[in-house]
Amino acid sequence: MPDSLIELFPKVVSKGKKEVEKSQTKSKQRVLDHGEVFTAEREVNAMLDLVKQETERIDSRFLEPACGTGNFLAEILRRKLAVVKSRYGKNPDDYERYAVLAVTSIYGVDLLQDNVDECRIRMFDIFNKEYAAICGIWATDETREAVRHILKHNILCGDALTLKTSTGQPIAFAEWSAVNSCLLKRRDFRLDQMLEGREQQYTLEMIDWEFDNETKAYIPRPFQEFPLVHYKKVQQYE
Repeated sequence: MPDSLIELFPKVVSKGKKEVEKSQTKSKQRVLDHGEVFTAEREVNAMLDLVKQETERIDSRFLEPACGTGNFLAEILRRKLAVVKSRYGKNPDDYERYAVLAVTSIYGVDLLQDNVDECRIRMFDIFNKEYAAICGIWATDETREAVRHILKHNILCGDALTLKTSTGQPIAFAEWSAVNSCLLKRRDFRLDQMLEGREQQYTLEMIDWEFDNETKAYIPRPFQEFPLVHYKKVQQYE
């Protein structure tokens, strides 16, 4: 005779709890060593719904300082691509351009290289699945390589507390700005200097800084700039 419902219920709850815990951790040792616990899908969506309008702006920039394998970043990209599809899904050229722009707006940092690698792959797979479905025979490997290149520079291995990469260098992100429809302008900024600018009022020592309209703060000039390039060819500049 099977267990009664009363006897069965604790087993179901226990099993469900273990499945949730497994989905939010890779191993007990990683939890002990790094405090690594991934945010569950329900909480991810609830938190992103608090800034729903921004998640639906194609070019609104997001930075996740402890991105793990990309639970937040993946959902942000899905939301942005849904907007791109609703607006430009009938035109493969426009869809491709704005889908790439959506990818350029998402940034992440994580302590562990395997998480970074998995996050990049996960983000690319989300993009590529939608890209292939919408653009079909017009989808190109050149565009796919451009997206991989962007993710390489947007999802980094480092410590968001020390603002250093895994090699001890300052964390630096590429800013990708759309210019004249199909062109992208890449400028590289140090994260520590960007955060410093947000905490300060303008002083004479900041004479070479510039006012950023998006963040409403003075920021340092980029330490590296690249020529304007077609969004499909950003990978030609490392």
